[in-house]
Order: sequence, then C-alpha cells, then structure tokens
Amino acid sequence: MSHPHNRPFLILETGQPVASMRRHRGFPHWIRVAAGLEADDAVVVNVQAGETLPTRDGFAGTIITGSAAMVTERHDWSERSAAWLRDAAQAGMPLFGICYGHQLLAHALGGEVGDNPAGREMGTIDLELHPHAGQDPLFAGLPERFPAQATHLQTVLRVPEGATVLARSSQDHVHAFRWGDRAWGVQFHPEFSATHMRGYVNARRDALSREGRCPKGVARGVSATPQARHVLRRFVRHARGLAHHASRAHD
Repeated sequence: MSHPHNRPFLILETGQPVASMRRHRGFPHWIRVAAGLEADDAVVVNVQAGETLPTRDGFAGTIITGSAAMVTERHDWSERSAAWLRDAAQAGMPLFGICYGHQLLAHALGGEVGDNPAGREMGTIDLELHPHAGQDPLFAGLPERFPAQATHLQTVLRVPEGATVLARSSQDHVHAFRWGDRAWGVQFHPEFSATHMRGYVNARRDALSREGRCPKGVARGVSATPQARHVLRRFVRHARGLAHHASRAHD
C-alpha cells in the first residue's frame, strides 16, 4: 500500500462541460486544479462513458463531478455509480459530490432528487450556512454568508436519513449536506472560476431569456468565489488526514 499522502483521489466523471467551455478541458481537470491536486494525485474514471468502477482500495477519497444528465433519468451508468457510492459511504470512504454528484450521492443514500420547484438557479449566488456548519470539518470558520457558483435545474428535495443540511440559498434549501462524518454533497460548483461561470451563463442565455432572466445581468453578477473553493481544498486535506490517521493506527 502506498503512503497515505501519496494515495490518489478517485474522480468519477459523470458528464462534460457545455460545448463552448470544453476548450478549457473537462470537469476532472477543473476540480484537480481547484483542489490543488497534481496530475499524479487523481485517477479519473469516466463512468458516463461506461468505464468500470474500480475497487476502493488505495484511494484517499472520491470526488464526483457535475453532469448535464439528470439523476431522475436513472441511466444504467448512474445507477451503477449510485450503488458503488452507497457501498463506499457505508464503508467510510471520504466522498465529495458536486452538483450532479451531490444529487447522485443523496439518491444513493436514500434521499430524493427532482426538479427544483424554484426553477433554474444560475450564476454567482449567496450561500447561507446553518449554525451547525460551524462544527463541520469543511465549513467551520467560513463566513455565515459567502458567494458560490451554481447552475442546475434539479435539486435534493429530501436528504437521506441521518444527513445534516449545512447550507442553503434563496432558491435551494439543500446546497450542502453531510452524511455520517465522511460524505459530503454540495450543489454549488467549488471548481468553477468566474470564467467558467460566465461561459455557462453565455451558453444558457436563450434558456435564461425564456425564463424571464436577463443573461447580461446574470453575467455581470458573476464574481470570484474563494470560500467555495476553500471547501473543496478542505475536503482534500481532511481525507488525507483520515488516511494518515488510519495508517498510523495500523502501524
């Protein structure tokens, strides 16, 4: 077994960015850069393309990407991934789901996912932390309100039994949750830069206009979201700390 600090993170790739943003590469690259991981620190498995899910051994943790797919479509690859995540969560593997990954993790653990009653949430939004987020390993010490990037139509309507909701926005009551002490889902995109977010707003400008939103106004409202990125980096540090502690216990 490799040294715990050398164990790579598994990134489950569940989809591709909008076509106009693919020149910036895919979600796994964006996540790796935002998380401060070197190329050797991540193993990417494209589950949407049918790649086989690996065994859990040897990974520090798993990060699940966003996707244009819908969890409610129950694609074979998605349901297989959900079963894998349920087993991984129950085995105590550190998990971090982003957007689709957040919803997939909630679904895997018995929660409910569906269309957001408040409609599309898009742009740089204000997150509001619940008081108990102050004791969470990823959110402790962050401001009570801070900006984050978001783009989604579906949401976690009901969290899994035993899960703790950590953050909300004006349009989504479950922007972050923790299940047990090693699995997190975040509806927002901590890996998105302002450039990524503006690209998404531009790609969805027709849909925003149809929904009565001003795309230029949404784009003007995009800003940097350093605290949201901090949550992702904290997950990496926390997972590595758990791996190090486990290896010490086995020495």
